[in-house]
Amino acid sequence: MGGLDAPNLAMLGLGALTEVAGVPAGAAVPGTAHGRLTERSAGKDTTTGHWEMCGIVLDRPFPTYPSGFPPEVIEPFEQAIGRGVLGNKAASGTEIIQELGEEHLRTGKPIVYTSADSVFQVATHVRIVPLEQLYEWCRVARRILDGNHRAGRVIARPFDGEPGSFVRRPERRDFSVPPPGPTVLDFVQKAGIPVYGVGKIGDIFSGQGLTEFTYSNSNDHGIDLSVQYLAREPPCLVMANLVDFDSKYGHRNDPVGYAKCVETFDRRVPELLAAVGDGLMFVTGDHGCDPTTTPSTDHTREHTPVLVAGTRTRGPAVDLGTRSGFGDLGATVADVLGVATEELAGATFAREIGW
Repeated sequence: MGGLDAPNLAMLGLGALTEVAGVPAGAAVPGTAHGRLTERSAGKDTTTGHWEMCGIVLDRPFPTYPSGFPPEVIEPFEQAIGRGVLGNKAASGTEIIQELGEEHLRTGKPIVYTSADSVFQVATHVRIVPLEQLYEWCRVARRILDGNHRAGRVIARPFDGEPGSFVRRPERRDFSVPPPGPTVLDFVQKAGIPVYGVGKIGDIFSGQGLTEFTYSNSNDHGIDLSVQYLAREPPCLVMANLVDFDSKYGHRNDPVGYAKCVETFDRRVPELLAAVGDGLMFVTGDHGCDPTTTPSTDHTREHTPVLVAGTRTRGPAVDLGTRSGFGDLGATVADVLGVATEELAGATFAREIGW
């Protein structure tokens, strides 16, 4: 790309965290803070990362299936839905629908696949399997995947189009296992503060700790929804997942597309800051999905950024350093809102940012 054009993320301190061409290291402005978060949990998937942000550290990763799912998973699934499956292997989601989509159209059998993460993914064409039927099949799989096979997520992957040009639809749904205990979201909600989820958040937390949640179909849509929630009566907590970075570019090993996506997000940062007003905005990640350093298209385990706007400190931007866990973010949010969270993981940095 020859460098990123991301002046707003630069002002939040992105360039101070790692070398980014076009994003100067010294561009962070007063009223902001920046640092790195280190994942403590075993795993590097969406569910694990979000749960740790909200105070739950997993000491065992969810099971993965690099050779596909065993008979004790696939056979009861096939019996329950009344037909066989195609695939049953680890694969790229965009590639497997091109490979098996035509056979799916001919037979009506769903395409089942996984990745390096703990996911049971079901892909069907919207013309062959109505969305509600696909979602019900995923609920069936969610009930089957328990005990030793308690996969982190079952994902509905609808697609459309004709052979040779199949495309994913935006009506993806994630059916996650519920958190093993209360999270920061639960404590905030119980304190009487509304908690709103945007994008996959409702699925990731199985609706727990959420006053209301709305699915999104793109980063821009997710930002629109966040702005709408932020317009409601304060105080409130809005947690938004912007999935395009991961699903459209990170998993496709497309650094150019990823860079453009970052630049597009950057243009909307001022709108989010205006919506937050006198509150705080945090920008972070639930895991890595580096499109450049590995041949794999799967998540990568690395530090994630935490960029903060709305600090109350005087003087230069605050360097939060390298934090010891994603949970520091949730602990800080709870502290700022005046909510006790008992013994959840994480060390608040509210004082460091003047709150």
